[in-house]
Amino acid sequence: MSDPTTTTPPEAPSPRQGSNVQRNLRRVIVVMLVAVAVYFAFAVVSGLRELGGRLAGFAWWTFGAALALAFGNYVLRFFKWQYYLRILDIRGVKTSDSFLTFLSGFVLSVTPGKVGEVFKSLVLFETYGVPAARSAPIVIAERLTDLIGVIALIAVGSTRFQGGLLWAGAGSALVASILVFVASRTLSTWAIGLVELLPGPGKKLGPKLREAYESLHALTRPSHLVLPTFLSIAAWFLECLALWVILHGFGKGTSPLAASFFYATSTLASALIPVPGGLGVTETVMQTLMRQLGDVDKAGATGAMLLVRFATLWFAVLVGFGALSILRRRYPKLLA
Repeated sequence: MSDPTTTTPPEAPSPRQGSNVQRNLRRVIVVMLVAVAVYFAFAVVSGLRELGGRLAGFAWWTFGAALALAFGNYVLRFFKWQYYLRILDIRGVKTSDSFLTFLSGFVLSVTPGKVGEVFKSLVLFETYGVPAARSAPIVIAERLTDLIGVIALIAVGSTRFQGGLLWAGAGSALVASILVFVASRTLSTWAIGLVELLPGPGKKLGPKLREAYESLHALTRPSHLVLPTFLSIAAWFLECLALWVILHGFGKGTSPLAASFFYATSTLASALIPVPGGLGVTETVMQTLMRQLGDVDKAGATGAMLLVRFATLWFAVLVGFGALSILRRRYPKLLA
């Protein structure tokens, strides 16, 4: 185990880091505007009058319950974040600051595969001086265990439908490939060596990649995958229940297993097809599954899809901005 990382004064961030953050935040706004257009298109296709009628009869308390379930997902995943910090011996970070740092990563959760959540490593560096190369691999470990959790939910939910195991098999193959690559020092060292041979920044990037790989290798040991995987299953099941309770708000008595299959399958599809926030992919797969397998009418499926996306993805972005604003009050120089 490497030496523990403690709270040390961070180095001043470079102007390039600041400009990259600002550029990414502008992209988030662009994706939000695109999402508005995409959702309006879904509404038009399903029929504005029919959708309006379905929303008029919707039990809105279920949307509040969906928000609470989504926030429960964030809390469980925060426990996973804390677990990974402990494995890497990153100490001295106040729990409240750690929670806000974790939530701030949701600001860039609309990036493909949510890889933009590495933003929280920049926040951790600027507030506590933790090198980004040490903490950034946590994002990869989080995505791996999230994938495993989502695949488990698909496998369980697919017992009610035909064809569900196909998505679970595709996701399992992806996870297994990544784990084999990370577990093999020969393959990983060879890949990093290729990067170091590249002209330009390759030689400077190599040492950081080697440091990041050591952290990732420690995080993905079999003994370190068990607890995070169980936390991921529980966390994503809460968001599956968010879809289930919203469907009940529309008067659709879908089972929790069926809702889990709809939500988890659409989530996996967005992970396998790298588009910002899964925009267009998640919505299409979810709506199609609800209509074809859940016997939900077009307007009801569109309404449920829109509300669950607002209660999960876009609620997360708002929570991220809220957490970041609190952190900037505590640390005025953050992202300055």
